[in-house]
Amino acid sequence: MIAIIDYGVGNLFSLKSSLGAIGEEAVVTRDESVLDRADHIILPGVGAFGDAVEKLRDTGMFQAVLNQAATGKPVLGICLGMQLLFEKSFEYGEHAGLGLIQGEVRDIRTVIPRGLAVPHMGWNGLHFPKDKARSPIFAGLEEGEHVYFVHSFAGFDCKGQCTATTEYGAELTAAVQNGNVYGTQFHPEKSGETGLKILKAFCRLEGKA
Repeated sequence: MIAIIDYGVGNLFSLKSSLGAIGEEAVVTRDESVLDRADHIILPGVGAFGDAVEKLRDTGMFQAVLNQAATGKPVLGICLGMQLLFEKSFEYGEHAGLGLIQGEVRDIRTVIPRGLAVPHMGWNGLHFPKDKARSPIFAGLEEGEHVYFVHSFAGFDCKGQCTATTEYGAELTAAVQNGNVYGTQFHPEKSGETGLKILKAFCRLEGKA
């Protein structure tokens, strides 16, 4: 069973629908006993980092995510959910994140050329590091396959935990991994067949005790 964490932020039901399309049982929940029974955890998110992390704390899901990650089961953060995995964000102030991924979240306008539209919205290719093994959630993909992004902030200084980048006037972090914790800045559930391949690969991951 796949548990999609409901903390009041995120496109929960399109994600559940995508998981259903690949034959996976998924439940939207903030019940810790359900999270404990789940084989995989997904943390979605849209909106602002500060509001989202406050809602994570208010619902008890901040510590719940940390607890689930500590068990070794696969955890996937999507879009803002990925950003919440980082140590901190500078979106409208400075906010502490979950600290499961090294680095910080900053405005992409600090690195992209002036004149490019923000948010970065649309289909962009994925590029994988050539100096290390491919992350298992991308095992079935070709270099340059396109996925769908909507974001104004991105992860920086990931210290070797970046598993894919995309080009939007500058090289931006598209995905991260730290052990059993994964994150995608793009939306797999909005990325057609490529996104379904990624979700399927995530759902096939085995937990590490």
